[in-house]
Amino acid sequence: MSYRLPRSTRRNAFTALIGTVLLGLGACAPQPPRPSFIGLAPPIGGQAPASQVARAGLLLPLSGAQAPLGQAMLNASFMALFDEAPSGVEFAPRDTGGTPAGAAAAARSAIADGARVLVGPLTSAETAAVADPARAAGVPVLAFTNDPQRAAAGVWVIGVTPTQQVRRIVAAAAQQGAQRFGLAAVDNEFGRALAQALRGAVGDLGLPPPVIVLHPGGADPTMAASGARPQLRQVDALLIGEAGERARRFAAGWVADRLEGPQPRLMGTALWLGDATLAAEPSLAGAWFPGPDGRSRARFEARYREAFQEAPPRVAAVAYDAAAVAARTLRAGGRDPVAATAVDALAGADGPLRLLGGGQTLRGLAVYALTAGAEPMVVEPAPVPGAAGF
Repeated sequence: MSYRLPRSTRRNAFTALIGTVLLGLGACAPQPPRPSFIGLAPPIGGQAPASQVARAGLLLPLSGAQAPLGQAMLNASFMALFDEAPSGVEFAPRDTGGTPAGAAAAARSAIADGARVLVGPLTSAETAAVADPARAAGVPVLAFTNDPQRAAAGVWVIGVTPTQQVRRIVAAAAQQGAQRFGLAAVDNEFGRALAQALRGAVGDLGLPPPVIVLHPGGADPTMAASGARPQLRQVDALLIGEAGERARRFAAGWVADRLEGPQPRLMGTALWLGDATLAAEPSLAGAWFPGPDGRSRARFEARYREAFQEAPPRVAAVAYDAAAVAARTLRAGGRDPVAATAVDALAGADGPLRLLGGGQTLRGLAVYALTAGAEPMVVEPAPVPGAAGF
C-alpha cells in the first residue's frame, strides 16, 4: 500500500490533510521483523493511472525506539513530494525497525514492489546492508547517513559529511590568506575523517600538508590543547574537532597557553551550529565554522511547524532533501539522481545540493563566525554547489 500526493493540490490542502494523515501513521506501523507498506493516504486531487505511477521506497524506522524520528522524517519526505512531483509519483514507506537486517528486508521488499529509487535508510550500518540488494537491482539509494565511507556507485550520502564541512571552511580561510592548516581532534572515527578531509582539501588547493594532532578520547581538552601547541605553533588556521564543553575547554586551554606572535584562526565543524554556549567562551570569539544555509533551514522549519504543529528534528531536513531528489528523479522518468540536479541544483532544506557520479554529493554550506551574546554571524553565504570552494 502507498501514499500519493499530487503537486497540483493547493498548499492549504496540504497543510490541512497531510498533517492529519501522516501524524497518524505511527499507530499503523507494522512491527518487525517483517517490514511492510503502512496505510493509504487518500489523494487530495486527481491521480495518474496506476500503470503510470513511478514509485520510490522510503526506508524509515517506523517502529522501535527510533519511531518518533522516523515519523518526522516521513512527514518531511511528503513535504518534498508535494513540492517537487506532480501526479504520477508516489512514495511507499517501509519500516526498517532501525536495524541493518530490517533495512535490507525493507529494501528488498520495496524493490520487489516496483520502487525505482530508495530514500534512506537512516544509519551507516543500515546503508551498508541496503547497498548490495539495491545495486543488484539497479536501484539508486539516497541515504540519510553522513558517513562518507558509504558513498559509492549507486549510493549517495545525503547527510552533511565531514569532507563537505572541511572543504568549505578550508576554502573560506584560504581565500583570507591562510596557507598552513592544522587539526586537533580526538583519535576516533570522526577525528580521522576530519584528518583525511583536511589532507585532501589543502592538497587540492596546492597548499602545504596540514599538521594533524589526534589525542585520545579520554584526554582532558585543556591538556590536549597544551600538548598539541608545539606541533601546531606555525599554522595559520586551526580546526578544532571537538564540540560542546570539550570545544570550549580546548579553546580556553589554547588561549591560556598562547605564545607571542600571530595567532591562528580557530575553526570548528557543523556540530557547533545551534550551540549557544560556544559564543559565551571568550577564547572562541570570532571562530569560524561551516553549516547548512540558515535561511533555507528556517523556511523549512516554519513550513513543517505549520503543517505538523511541532518543530522538526535536525535530520528531518536531510530526509526532505533526499526525498526531493528522488521525486525529481522519478518526475523525469528515470533512475538517475545525478541528472535530477545536473541543470538546477536542489534548493534543499539544508541549502543547495547537487549530486555527482560515483555517489558523490556536493552541498552548499555557509560559513559562520561565533559572536558573543548573539547568533552566529554569516561570514560567507552558502554557494551553489559547483562554484568556487567545492
